[in-house]
Amino acid sequence: MRSFLINKYTKGSLQLAEVPIPKAGDSEVLIEIHASGVNLLDSKIKTGEFKLILPYKMPLILGHDVAGTVIQVGKNVKKFKIGDEVYSRPADHHIGTFAEFIAINENDVAFKPKNLSMEEAAAIPLVALTVWQALVEKANLKKNQKIFIQAGSGGVGTIALQLAKYLGATIATTASEKSFDLLKSLGADVLIDYKTQDFEAILKDYDVVLNSQDTKTLKKSLNILKPGGKIISISGPPTPTFAKEIRAPWFVKIILTLVSLGIRKKAKKLDIDYSFLFMHADGEQLQEITKLIEVGVIKPVIDKVFPFEQTNSALEYVESGRAKGKVVIRLK
Repeated sequence: MRSFLINKYTKGSLQLAEVPIPKAGDSEVLIEIHASGVNLLDSKIKTGEFKLILPYKMPLILGHDVAGTVIQVGKNVKKFKIGDEVYSRPADHHIGTFAEFIAINENDVAFKPKNLSMEEAAAIPLVALTVWQALVEKANLKKNQKIFIQAGSGGVGTIALQLAKYLGATIATTASEKSFDLLKSLGADVLIDYKTQDFEAILKDYDVVLNSQDTKTLKKSLNILKPGGKIISISGPPTPTFAKEIRAPWFVKIILTLVSLGIRKKAKKLDIDYSFLFMHADGEQLQEITKLIEVGVIKPVIDKVFPFEQTNSALEYVESGRAKGKVVIRLK
């Protein structure tokens, strides 16, 4: 099968290579890939930015989002059958959706929403699971609470706005002014033009921040939260608690303790709960998200769809930061 892979950590392009079609393990389904979502995580893994917390063996096929059709099932698989249309965010160390086929554990797979195309479905898993785990699991976001979602027009932001609105929160977000109409339609209440306005001067007494930006923005975000508020960062720095969750080696725990020390101390002084989220695969959560999609609560926002042959161009476009919503690769 055709695949886009790397043989070593690199800032260069992915290589198009022929590799064997995987076989479904006892608890796996083999999926013929129709479409694959592209994420900044793919770029960060490619360059080795996450090799300390997520070391991969080479060669490595990248890609963390998939929508397609089940063509083979393992002997222990109970939920799926051949011909089912599914989507998934494969588990870490089992990624590889920039290819024509992938075998995934059935626990990480969900039935594709009936009202979405394959391209639309491929735009959902990673960002929607990230948002679910941040807002539902970690933040326990409640009706009438106030949440600041950074970069509302990005892949995570467009889904986070919709889920936060469904949960009954008041939402502030940052974007360029040309994205304001889109973000209003997705649920944003307070719109801040990051080019001309300072969110720290506008927002105060917020309950939750979803941080996806740099350390400077993270530190400023602490100042808009009320005491007892929560800040969940998907862009770092990782914490000792996260190191424990992934059972990292002792030296990684020490490194993460040091790199997050400043932000943790400042958060503690302000009586704010700081946590780092590196989302995990979860088919059951994805099935809950499917229900919200099928009743119209959440809809994917897609910027561009690239043909499979242009996977490198798709990744470069995501890296540029210009995408409004998600970027998808079409295989079929």
